[in-house]
Amino acid sequence: MKKLIFKSLLYALLLPMFPGILMAQDRYTESQTYILETPYDVPNLTPPDGKKVKNVILMIGDGMSLMHVYSAWTANRGKLNLDNCQVVGLAKTYCADKLITDSGASATAMATGQKTNYHYVGVDTEGKPLKSIIDLASENGKSTGIAVTCRLWDATPASFCCHNIDRENEAEIVTDYINCNADYVFGGGAKLFENREDGRDIFKELSNKGYQISRNWDEVAKIKSGKVFAVVDSIDTPLPKLRGDLLARASLKGIELLNQNANGFFMMIEGSQLDDYGHFNDLDLLMQETLDFDRTIGKIYEWAAQDGETLVIVTSDHETGGLTLIDGDKEEGRIVCKFSTDGHSGAMVPVYAFGPGSEKFNGIYENTAIFDKIKELLNL
Repeated sequence: MKKLIFKSLLYALLLPMFPGILMAQDRYTESQTYILETPYDVPNLTPPDGKKVKNVILMIGDGMSLMHVYSAWTANRGKLNLDNCQVVGLAKTYCADKLITDSGASATAMATGQKTNYHYVGVDTEGKPLKSIIDLASENGKSTGIAVTCRLWDATPASFCCHNIDRENEAEIVTDYINCNADYVFGGGAKLFENREDGRDIFKELSNKGYQISRNWDEVAKIKSGKVFAVVDSIDTPLPKLRGDLLARASLKGIELLNQNANGFFMMIEGSQLDDYGHFNDLDLLMQETLDFDRTIGKIYEWAAQDGETLVIVTSDHETGGLTLIDGDKEEGRIVCKFSTDGHSGAMVPVYAFGPGSEKFNGIYENTAIFDKIKELLNL
């Protein structure tokens, strides 16, 4: 309920700024048009063959479906960085107790290899804490990290680092970061790390655990080594046009620090706000965020292609908005779309793999298999 209230308030704030957001009664009858005025180049990238998998980067576009990807591809004149992937599979997203999942249950499936209940994060169906891929990688001597564009108490990052039977227990979830095994954490949500009702200063507690605390990008950029906990905004990071390439910069900074470990690393990167703009049924903001995520993918692919021992997996936790592409022109970069819901839908989601081990991700499988395949490839 808190998340829905938050989204409603944010929607109300955005409406005067972005008149393209349609009122609820018009969403499903009126089409929306988006044109990408300035398309970006996409280089051809091919990772080296025959290399072992030392590092894995899992990239999650929250709420992203094939329709989001194809719409963005059309807007960018028929090209995306995702086109460089070697293998594409499909993942089933249902959770333990509902056909239509939420980000908590779906991210938990990918993070831990177990289906769980709707709204659960990092726990099984009985509420017992589960070890995540971050925990296992850390236990095996690898460095670990996450970078997201949302508040860190939101469902996807929480599922990799925290444990709770309800994703809306936000203040409780934040305290779980004290015991998270991630070496690099980047996102928003400072609001619940300080000035808390329980009097705890989570930033101070994290500092006592050996983290360098960063409150803005300039502080993050200066760090050369060590553990980092960066919370750069009070709630979510800014809208795509306002934050620029922040996700790409934050992700590459994390890779730079984690890659100092000779044993390798695991990192989760999320394009978080796709989900929000799908809920808002705002095509303009949705495409801005989707294309920003693809540009970030391009930077990660470039790094992985040079490294040669890094597998990059790009997927989604579920589909949001019931997006349908009904018209457009890829020469003009114009798309015309409709939404069918302001919630999630039950579509299977694509899984793109780039780098050594990518052949493992072909086919149709449960979202829990993403965890299983990463665990196997990293010998955890």
